[in-house]
Amino acid sequence: MNQDDKNARLGTVAIGKSQEYKAVAALLGLGYDVYIPVVDDKQIDCVLRIDDNRYLDIQIKARSKQTKYNMAGVFTAKDFEPRDTYFFIFYSEEIDTYWIIPSRELKEYVTIDKNGKFSIRLAGKVKNKNEIHPQKKYLKYKNNFKLLR
Repeated sequence: MNQDDKNARLGTVAIGKSQEYKAVAALLGLGYDVYIPVVDDKQIDCVLRIDDNRYLDIQIKARSKQTKYNMAGVFTAKDFEPRDTYFFIFYSEEIDTYWIIPSRELKEYVTIDKNGKFSIRLAGKVKNKNEIHPQKKYLKYKNNFKLLR
């Protein structure tokens, strides 16, 4: 069964969770100690242990290939309170790209709507082409897992 057939059988929540675990697998592959909370009501999808005295809270937002093509780099979530130990990891399966953004820096880039949700476009469609590319102003975050150290 190919990936499209598998995704067709999954609901949107299951697809989202599978994308989250893809990001967790990437963190594990890079040697991070990753802990997953039982409840996700504080906008924390996982916790990274950096050393014996330092932990980071991570919110993961991902877009699968099933997302509309022109939305592959657009992410939304509930507004948040930035802090030094809170990071967002965004993942677009369509262009196989991660963005690792500290919450304090992210707050400078997002747009907040009247319902208290933020949005950010990290990648977009190239004009007159059928391609999605990361936006230049976010390149310092692209696949930059070192920001978590």
